[in-house]
Formats: sequence, structure tokens, C-alpha cells
Amino acid sequence: MHRCHYPCAPTSWIMMTYLTASFYLYKCLKRHTLSLLTVMDNNTISDLIQFNDLIPKLPSELGLECLTRLPHSAHRVALRVCSQWHCLLQSDAFYSHRKKTGHTRKVTCLVQAREDQPLQEKNNASVASVYGISVFDPESMTWDRVDPVPDYPSGLPLFCQLASCDGKLVLMGGWDPASYEPLTAVFVYDFRTSEWRRGKDMPEKRSFFAIGAGVGRVYVAGGHDENKNALSTAWAYDPRSDEWAGLDPMGRERDECEGVVIGDEFWVVSGYSTERQGMFDGSAEVLDIGSGGWREENGFWEEGQCPRSCVGVGKDGRLVNWRGWDPGLRVGVCGVAVGSRVVLSGSDYEGAPHGFYLVDNRKLTKINVPEGFSGFVQSGCCVEI
Repeated sequence: MHRCHYPCAPTSWIMMTYLTASFYLYKCLKRHTLSLLTVMDNNTISDLIQFNDLIPKLPSELGLECLTRLPHSAHRVALRVCSQWHCLLQSDAFYSHRKKTGHTRKVTCLVQAREDQPLQEKNNASVASVYGISVFDPESMTWDRVDPVPDYPSGLPLFCQLASCDGKLVLMGGWDPASYEPLTAVFVYDFRTSEWRRGKDMPEKRSFFAIGAGVGRVYVAGGHDENKNALSTAWAYDPRSDEWAGLDPMGRERDECEGVVIGDEFWVVSGYSTERQGMFDGSAEVLDIGSGGWREENGFWEEGQCPRSCVGVGKDGRLVNWRGWDPGLRVGVCGVAVGSRVVLSGSDYEGAPHGFYLVDNRKLTKINVPEGFSGFVQSGCCVEI
């Protein structure tokens, strides 16, 4: 393996990265007496042992300790330091180790209306809003944006869906903003490289479907086809292999249902059949991810209530409707669980300014939102980066 050498990255970047790494090394040496190898499984050791001399004059284990604790915000700079760091930071084994040792961070990714549209378009009710992906970090309380999908430089597909898998953001479906035709396109965003790649298309066209991620796969179910017929079919997508696998269908059709993963189960909440347009059901269907079997659960949702983007899970494991949870959250409500906390957005009435809140142990705290990030939120998910 080649020793770590430095390309023509700006000296200030290299110095900043080394200073950050040295600080984390100091913390490692002060707080940890065991070698990194004692907390790695055999697979992780075999995957990471190839990286040596990560930081000159330091044992490989300590260099790895340093980079494991490097905050994600410094990774983009660290990738430029040398080829070894670049390969290490982009490896699946390194991400798995950071996650296992508690050095990843959970952020909220939101499909949000952009506020930088031309003024004449904002004032034109016939012009659809342009959506992008905003990122909110509840630890640092900072906001950022994901680069546009190359295929959609002028805005995301309307009603597209998000899920996360192994630190990657998966975007799929939605309607073409110009023709309103349903799309089957899938895109995967890697936070390690800040790049999008095209995934394998969805096997069938569907809109307003349930989505959730667990055990390395993204699950979709229900929704309706291009002829407005409600669907009962379900599929699983593996971002690593870029393959789709068919699942057993649900027991009934469920259009405009909502998906949520609880443990090793994918819950498809409410929805309605083709013949009962808009009459939301009070039941849910639950996929056991391990066995692949479905079961129906009744009485878990209030009949007649749309579940889209507002289904949460309480500490008792019961489903929670975030709409109306607070007097200021009645219209356009979206909730995204981020570990033990929840990021909520919504307004008191149609046309009212959108508010953003952080729920922690049932305490609601208003989030200060910088200019450009207060637009309507259509949907979202949590990503561990």
C-alpha cells in the first residue's frame, strides 16, 4: 500500500484537516485506553487493515481512531488530503465502523419548496412550486442544501419520495414537473462524495405510495398507477446491488398510504381503495422484513384522516398523528423522526407562514430558520451520515 502523500490541495485545507484530526487524536488518547482493533469485528479488521500510515509517525490504529472521530463536516476537505484518506473515507467498511462506534450523525433531509424562484413565478398561482432537498442538523441547528439531481436541475419531480439506506439518500418516483406524467426514476445520493448516481428504475409506475427503509433495503407499497387505480403490490430496492425484488402483495389496495419502519417491520398506514376515493381507512398492513409475510392491524389510525407525512411512533410503540399535535400545526404538517427527537413543520391555517419545531421528550422548541429555508415541506426522512 502506498504511503500517504499529498496532492496539490491548498495548504490551508491540509493544515485545517490535520489540526482537526490531531484534536480528535488527543481526545482519543485521553478517553480511550483500548486499541481500536479490540472493538472491531474480524470483517472490519480485514477491510480496514489495508490502510496504513494514515497519519505519518503514528501507529495505523491511532490514525484510524483519528479519522473515525473526524466530524462529517470535515470529510469533504479530508478527501482532498491524500489517496489513502480518499479511499478510506469512501469505503463502506469505514462508514459501518463509524456507525458501530457511535461517530455518525443523524440529519433531516426535506423535500422543500425553494424560495429563490423569480418573483413573477411566486405570484403566479398557476406555476407549480420548485422543490429541492434541504438538510437540517438538529445537533448544530444548521441548514444546508443537497446539490440538485443532474437530471432535474430546475427542481425535483413533484411528490417524489425519500428514504435513506446505509448513509445514502434514495429519491424515487414523483411526477414530471412539466407534463405531470408519473416517473419511475431512482437516484441515490452519497454524502461521502456529495454526488448523485442513477439507480435502477422502479418496476412499475406508482404515485403517493408508502416508503420506508430497513435492513439495507428500501421498501415501497401501495399508491396508485397511472390510471388512478389503487395498488396492493410491494417491492424492495437494494441500493448496494441496485436491484429490485418483488414482495408478496398486501391484503388490500392502499392509495395515499404512509410508510414507517418500526424495528424489523415495515408499516403501511391507512390509505383507501379505488372504489373508496379519499375515504382513509383506520387499519395498517405490516410487513415482517425477515419472513416477508404481511399481517393487518386495526384501530391504529383515525378513520378519515390522511396519513401523508404525519405518521410518527410514540415511546409506547403506538402510531402518532403529528397533525394537530400542537395548535400551530394543523395544515401542511410533516414530521421526521431523528433518533429520539422529531423535526416538525406546518402552519396554523392555509396560507399562514410555515413554522419549524424540534420535539424532544414531548417538549416543543421552535427552530430558527435562516432565509431561504422556510418553504413548505412535502416529505422527508432521516439520514445517518
